[in-house]
Amino acid sequence: MKNWLTALSRLLVIIILFDGCKSAEKSLKKGDFDDSVLRSADKLKSSPTHSSSIEVLKQAYPLALEQHLDDIKQAQSSEDIYKWEPQLDTYVKLNKLFTSISQCAACTKVVTPKNFENEEKIARHNAANVRYKEATGLLKIGDRENARKAYENFEKVNIILPDFNDVQKKLDLAYEIASFKVVVEQVLVTSKRYQLSNEYFQERVNEYLQTNKRLNKFVRFYMPNEAAELKLQPDHIITLQFDDFVVGQTLIEKNTENLISKDSVKVGEKLVGRSKIPVYGKVTAKFTQSRKTILSAGLLDMQITDFRTKRVVNQEKFNGEYNWMCEWAHFNGDERALTAAQVRKCKSQELLPPDPQQLFIEFSKPIYERLTSKLQAYYAKY
Repeated sequence: MKNWLTALSRLLVIIILFDGCKSAEKSLKKGDFDDSVLRSADKLKSSPTHSSSIEVLKQAYPLALEQHLDDIKQAQSSEDIYKWEPQLDTYVKLNKLFTSISQCAACTKVVTPKNFENEEKIARHNAANVRYKEATGLLKIGDRENARKAYENFEKVNIILPDFNDVQKKLDLAYEIASFKVVVEQVLVTSKRYQLSNEYFQERVNEYLQTNKRLNKFVRFYMPNEAAELKLQPDHIITLQFDDFVVGQTLIEKNTENLISKDSVKVGEKLVGRSKIPVYGKVTAKFTQSRKTILSAGLLDMQITDFRTKRVVNQEKFNGEYNWMCEWAHFNGDERALTAAQVRKCKSQELLPPDPQQLFIEFSKPIYERLTSKLQAYYAKY
């Protein structure tokens, strides 16, 4: 058994090596020299004398090197101000090949990898510097549109070379100028009785806006207290108010019907001679079922006002409702006149409805969904 498992393990290794070599050869034929180098180097790490991989590496690395150096020359001759970035990408690829080969003793006997670490550092610094200068110039213009372009450039600087100069401060400054600022006022409700439920609705709205501060990358939502602390001059003010709502309107419906059993059932006995004979007949019952419905509904008004002009730029109303229902029944007469479902209903009892606070919360849930969906769609264009 042990010998069989050992033989199987060796066979699997051979299959994997063979498949790896075939893949390296396929990449070479397709002109994907980097992939061919990486695959053959990987095989030679585990099988240093693998002849096919040696041959593939011997051919693929010089071709990969030549291809990348040609790409660098082409980028250097470009008129594009961001030409350092394609050069950087190419040096990164070259150094990946260098690392893969240099970490494989068998590979270094086949080819001599070239290190472009210094060239990569220079390209990275120059690429970041070009973006930084371009962004700084755009930021100096001072308007929102150019600040957004500046922010995008500073973001790329941070990706290319994190903490380059004072890029994080510049990112914050650019975003401050670029962002469209919206203050969302507290939701107004006219009844003190439902203040607690209103706070729940308010908290959900706040949580949504805080979690999704950048529904559009450059739209920022603020709570009133936050805006006051920052002495913010917003672009928009959103006012939310429950125009109308009803909570706990009760509707009770009753329906009584006289039932007769579908089939004849035993209703008694009679004496025939000395024997008792069952008597069959249809039975009746008076069945009354009740339904209590608690209606709750509300209408939320949303106004978006331009802070500078004080003009209402958008106004919509969102409705929501929630109906709580309870059903029960009772009967007088013979239970056998009832169906199985009617018997089960008679075992139900009248339940107490949720308290008004909970009913307020329930009808406000669809309003919340419609409101947040509208805000997301509306501010996508900003």
